[in-house]
Amino acid sequence: MEINRAEPHWPQVAAEVRRRIENGTYAAGERLPGTVALAAEFDVSQSTASRALASLRTEGLVYVVSGRGYFVAGEGA
Repeated sequence: MEINRAEPHWPQVAAEVRRRIENGTYAAGERLPGTVALAAEFDVSQSTASRALASLRTEGLVYVVSGRGYFVAGEGA
């Protein structure tokens, strides 16, 4: 996915990660790529990647395990 530079970046990253969760690319209980990996993949800052993951956490799609990272919520999680 290529980021539209004319629009805010974090919602676009969040939408792509959400799509991957919904289509099963990331399964329930699976650890998501960290902010460094997401930032590199989408060519955005780490703070943008962090904000995207935080928004998915607010939606209840992911949860955080302190010191381990973000994981996909849902059955089996």
